[in-house]
Amino acid sequence: MSTTDFIYKIAIETAFAPARGAPSFAGMLVDAMDGYLHFSSAAQLAKTLRLHFAGQSDLVLLAVRSADLGDALIWEASRGGALFLHLYDGPLPSSAIAWEAPLSVAADGSCVLPEAVR
Repeated sequence: MSTTDFIYKIAIETAFAPARGAPSFAGMLVDAMDGYLHFSSAAQLAKTLRLHFAGQSDLVLLAVRSADLGDALIWEASRGGALFLHLYDGPLPSSAIAWEAPLSVAADGSCVLPEAVR
Protein backbone atom coordinates (compact mmCIF):
# COMPACT_ATOMS: atom_id res chain seq x y z
CA MET A 1 0.00 0.00 0.00
CA SER A 2 1.32 3.46 -0.78
CA THR A 3 1.67 6.06 1.91
CA THR A 4 0.17 9.51 1.93
CA ASP A 5 2.31 12.66 1.95
CA PHE A 6 1.64 13.23 5.65
CA ILE A 7 0.95 10.85 8.49
CA TYR A 8 0.16 11.88 12.05
CA LYS A 9 1.63 11.08 15.44
CA ILE A 10 -0.33 11.94 18.56
CA ALA A 11 1.73 12.61 21.66
CA ILE A 12 1.22 13.89 25.17
CA GLU A 13 2.81 17.33 25.38
CA THR A 14 5.03 16.43 28.34
CA ALA A 15 6.37 13.39 26.46
CA PHE A 16 7.14 15.36 23.31
CA ALA A 17 8.49 18.56 24.89
CA PRO A 18 12.01 17.20 25.60
CA ALA A 19 12.31 16.20 21.91
CA ARG A 20 11.85 19.77 20.65
CA GLY A 21 15.25 20.80 19.33
CA ALA A 22 16.55 17.23 19.67
CA PRO A 23 17.46 15.04 16.68
CA SER A 24 14.60 12.60 17.30
CA PHE A 25 11.49 11.66 19.28
CA ALA A 26 11.42 8.17 20.80
CA GLY A 27 7.62 8.15 21.03
CA MET A 28 5.16 7.40 23.78
CA LEU A 29 5.11 4.61 26.37
CA VAL A 30 2.70 2.59 24.21
CA ASP A 31 5.21 2.78 21.34
CA ALA A 32 8.00 1.42 23.53
CA MET A 33 5.73 -1.37 24.82
CA ASP A 34 4.65 -2.36 21.28
CA GLY A 35 8.13 -2.08 19.72
CA TYR A 36 7.20 0.48 17.07
CA LEU A 37 5.84 4.01 16.73
CA HIS A 38 2.12 4.28 15.96
CA PHE A 39 0.83 6.67 13.28
CA SER A 40 -2.54 7.46 11.73
CA SER A 41 -3.49 8.66 8.29
CA ALA A 42 -5.65 11.78 8.04
CA ALA A 43 -8.70 9.55 7.49
CA GLN A 44 -7.96 7.53 10.65
CA LEU A 45 -7.02 10.40 12.93
CA ALA A 46 -10.44 11.37 14.36
CA LYS A 47 -11.30 7.77 15.27
CA THR A 48 -7.89 7.19 16.87
CA LEU A 49 -8.34 10.32 18.97
CA ARG A 50 -11.86 9.31 19.99
CA LEU A 51 -10.89 5.75 20.95
CA HIS A 52 -7.55 6.36 22.65
CA PHE A 53 -7.37 10.01 23.76
CA ALA A 54 -10.89 11.04 24.85
CA GLY A 55 -10.83 13.62 27.63
CA GLN A 56 -7.18 14.61 27.13
CA SER A 57 -6.30 18.25 26.66
CA ASP A 58 -2.52 18.05 26.81
CA LEU A 59 -1.85 16.61 23.36
CA VAL A 60 0.31 17.62 20.44
CA LEU A 61 -0.33 16.49 16.88
CA LEU A 62 2.75 15.94 14.74
CA ALA A 63 2.46 16.01 10.95
CA VAL A 64 5.19 13.77 9.60
CA ARG A 65 6.43 13.56 6.00
CA SER A 66 6.00 9.86 5.28
CA ALA A 67 8.60 9.90 2.48
CA ASP A 68 11.25 10.91 5.02
CA LEU A 69 10.78 7.61 6.87
CA GLY A 70 11.41 5.37 3.86
CA ASP A 71 11.08 1.61 4.05
CA ALA A 72 11.01 1.60 7.85
CA LEU A 73 7.36 2.72 7.64
CA ILE A 74 5.10 -0.33 7.37
CA TRP A 75 1.35 -0.63 6.79
CA GLU A 76 -0.04 -3.34 9.07
CA ALA A 77 -3.48 -4.64 9.96
CA SER A 78 -4.77 -3.38 13.29
CA ARG A 79 -8.15 -2.17 14.59
CA GLY A 80 -10.86 -4.09 12.74
CA GLY A 81 -8.40 -5.14 10.03
CA ALA A 82 -7.73 -1.53 9.01
CA LEU A 83 -4.19 -0.81 7.88
CA PHE A 84 -2.17 1.49 10.13
CA LEU A 85 1.32 2.83 9.76
CA HIS A 86 4.07 1.67 12.11
CA LEU A 87 7.69 2.79 12.27
CA TYR A 88 10.01 0.01 13.40
CA ASP A 89 13.43 1.41 12.66
CA GLY A 90 14.29 3.53 15.66
CA PRO A 91 12.95 6.89 16.81
CA LEU A 92 11.13 9.47 14.70
CA PRO A 93 13.70 11.87 13.20
CA SER A 94 12.81 15.46 14.06
CA SER A 95 13.67 16.43 10.49
CA ALA A 96 10.62 14.44 9.30
CA ILE A 97 8.18 16.54 11.36
CA ALA A 98 6.62 19.16 9.06
CA TRP A 99 4.57 20.90 11.77
CA GLU A 100 3.00 20.44 15.15
CA ALA A 101 -0.22 21.70 16.70
CA PRO A 102 -1.73 21.55 20.18
CA LEU A 103 -4.79 19.34 20.39
CA SER A 104 -7.56 18.67 22.89
CA VAL A 105 -10.12 15.90 22.81
CA ALA A 106 -13.43 16.28 24.62
CA ALA A 107 -14.65 13.62 27.04
CA ASP A 108 -17.00 12.30 24.35
CA GLY A 109 -14.04 11.89 21.96
CA SER A 110 -14.88 14.81 19.72
CA CYS A 111 -12.21 17.28 18.65
CA VAL A 112 -11.46 19.89 16.04
CA LEU A 113 -8.52 18.92 13.85
CA PRO A 114 -6.17 21.57 12.49
CA GLU A 115 -7.13 22.74 8.99
CA ALA A 116 -3.76 21.56 7.71
CA VAL A 117 -4.65 17.90 8.29
CA ARG A 118 -5.02 16.31 4.86
